[in-house]
Amino acid sequence: MTRFGIRPNESSDSKGAERLVEAYQTVAGEIGKVIVGQNDVIEQLMIAILARGHCLLEGVPGLAKTLIVRCLSAAMDLSFRRIQFTPDLMPADITGTDIIQEEPDTGRRRLVFEKGPVFAQMILADEINRAPPKTQAALLEAMQEHSATIGGRTYKLEEPFFVLATQNPIEQEGTYPLPEAQRDRFLFQVKVDYPNREQEREIINRTTGAFEVDLSPVVGAAEIIACQQTVLKVPVPPHVTDFVLDFVRRSRPGDANAFPFARELIEWGPGPRASQNLILAAKVRALLQRRYHATTDDVQALAHPILRHRIVPTFNAEAEGITVDMIVNRMLAAMPRPKARVL
Repeated sequence: MTRFGIRPNESSDSKGAERLVEAYQTVAGEIGKVIVGQNDVIEQLMIAILARGHCLLEGVPGLAKTLIVRCLSAAMDLSFRRIQFTPDLMPADITGTDIIQEEPDTGRRRLVFEKGPVFAQMILADEINRAPPKTQAALLEAMQEHSATIGGRTYKLEEPFFVLATQNPIEQEGTYPLPEAQRDRFLFQVKVDYPNREQEREIINRTTGAFEVDLSPVVGAAEIIACQQTVLKVPVPPHVTDFVLDFVRRSRPGDANAFPFARELIEWGPGPRASQNLILAAKVRALLQRRYHATTDDVQALAHPILRHRIVPTFNAEAEGITVDMIVNRMLAAMPRPKARVL
């Protein structure tokens, strides 16, 4: 038996699984040289990357959201661009535009496409809700299709490609809430919370003294792509798929088998992309837990970051102070635990 609980002759991907865990631990260790705590945030970011998804980080200012992404980019040998979203940012500022260029030999002028920052492998969309919807929408094609269309021409983006966006949940002046269609493109919405007392003490010590550290790239593009392919080969038992289907479908108030409280608390439930992402993320978590099969525990552990931006609560729920996380907690408590079936 291997460390992943499978026989070597049953899978040729056990080495790939070990490589994925090693890559995760190496990157997390490198980021830990700078970032204090935030282990759940780092784990969810890595799961999103290994599942070939995008991530939306939400938290008040000063919680190192931007720094975490910068450290992540430094630990990976990928091209990186940071886009500061502002109310005057235009779509062409993200995707690029055609410019007139004069040929030095002939003096003739021609249009040349100047690539924008979206043509990088890792994009930090900082304060994404600061830009108007038209500019936010410039990322939609890139996030979904991994391509950009400018002037009738479509350009493929270099793989792997990720959008890691940040937003401030408390300051609403001059902000534009993300459209539901764009929010749905993010695999996770990660909540970045305050550090505990000892972590904050360490943050003070590191940032007010002579502490310095240089991060080195420890994982490259080819290794990330190989890990993503390993994730796709992780088996999912039928009872886990059934659990995901029942869990997501019962959160839709119009479904015949909806949770009894769904019509009261949920205006709109999650779409099929939620089911897809729950399965993909569960596969990654299973590998990180050194298991070569997904379980319902993996699904439950990642239900909040996957569903919190895909469920729209009713007016009454919001008036009573009921958050989406509370609704997800209630959904998890109401779900019967299926009997495991062997693949």
